[in-house]
Amino acid sequence: MVLPGVTDSAELHLASDSSLGQRTLRKAGWRLIPLLSVCYMVAFMDRANISFAALQMNRDLHFNAGIYGFGAGVFFLSYAMCELPSNLLLLKFGARRWIARIMLTWGVLAAAMMFVRSPLSFYALRFLLGMAEAGFFPGVLYYLSLWFPQEMRSRAIGRFYIAFPLSNVLMGLIAGSLLSLNGRLGLKGWQWLFLVEALPAIVLSVVVWNMLPDGPADAKWMEPEERAWLLARLREDAAAIERSGGKSGHHAGVLSVLLSVLKEPRVALIGVYMFLSLGSYYAFSFSAPAIYQAATGWSTNRVGALIAGIALAGAAGMLIVSWHSDRIRAKVPYIVGLSLLTAMSFAVSGMVRQPWVMIVALGLASVSYYASQGPALSLSTTFLDGPAAAVGIAAINMLSIIGGFVGPNWMGWAIQHGGGTRVGTGMLSIAYLMAALVILIVSRKGAAARC
Repeated sequence: MVLPGVTDSAELHLASDSSLGQRTLRKAGWRLIPLLSVCYMVAFMDRANISFAALQMNRDLHFNAGIYGFGAGVFFLSYAMCELPSNLLLLKFGARRWIARIMLTWGVLAAAMMFVRSPLSFYALRFLLGMAEAGFFPGVLYYLSLWFPQEMRSRAIGRFYIAFPLSNVLMGLIAGSLLSLNGRLGLKGWQWLFLVEALPAIVLSVVVWNMLPDGPADAKWMEPEERAWLLARLREDAAAIERSGGKSGHHAGVLSVLLSVLKEPRVALIGVYMFLSLGSYYAFSFSAPAIYQAATGWSTNRVGALIAGIALAGAAGMLIVSWHSDRIRAKVPYIVGLSLLTAMSFAVSGMVRQPWVMIVALGLASVSYYASQGPALSLSTTFLDGPAAAVGIAAINMLSIIGGFVGPNWMGWAIQHGGGTRVGTGMLSIAYLMAALVILIVSRKGAAARC
């Protein structure tokens, strides 16, 4: 097993003193990645737990598929609107303060979801939750680029982002139990789900405030020679990016950096890829419990266990692909190949009639999507560094999050008017085919020599 932030000896091209490099990255990995990963696991649960809550909430509040789809998606509109401002504020206030603030406010609003009584209150709280959480994910991606060199950035991001599939594991395992509390203390099961799953974010905001350094220069747990090695290695990466025509923004004003990054075509193209990929995945995942339950007739607990098993396989795929893409220094082949596999799987799910074949196809689509995320999320940092990376990552994530609004609304419309979930999931294959094509265009534009 490879530990967070660790490379094996054959991969250490990072310094003449490989033992110092190993020790430094191992320490950074253990100090940072588990905490950030747990934080993101909680974040994803608090944005996506409505997929399980909907099994009771939609019935209790008389929400149809259209109301639910819009409410699920409106979170992403406010998230997208606040993405860039949030990352710019992170640069101003520092990672520790800003990430702690994000977690505290989203925890309070996630708990407030238990007070939803009408479509309007549902839309309003989801919109506010998106505003509160905006900036966390792109902020962490930028933050990791301050600690881990290019040669292992896919692995660092993959080990952080493993929280994505693991959050589905945890949701799947506990959702049934929380929903079964229906009627306890006068609360519905879905209200218990929102309340209990929101509390960890509030607790973790205190942990982040006290434990997360703003960067290597502020890490009191790092020895002087370790800090010097890491900062020197990251400066080498920054210099290599600038020599290859990339952008850093270290010596420019905020407006100059913003305009420079937004005019970079590779940022827009990767944003389009993420819009198609993430938007399509959210279209499926927010309806996945209902789709699986309708296909199998299983209880909520059994459906949760199925989703948990698929997510565990996705987590394994994410770790393996992230490790190997760094090892061979190739991101694009993995991103394109796995996008095509996801497209094929969704196409099959829309054509078959046998429930077990549909479940296998949808499971394979989820696993291949998860596996692609390490190289996909680190692609922009092959040509962006420093403040330019903070702006570029936020811009890319802004486009991907808009996809998160479009996707669930598309699925809600498909279920209500367009022929049901088979049409909805089957049509997602087109989006993934387009996503693969976009990444091929990025590679033709020379996203980086090491893509």
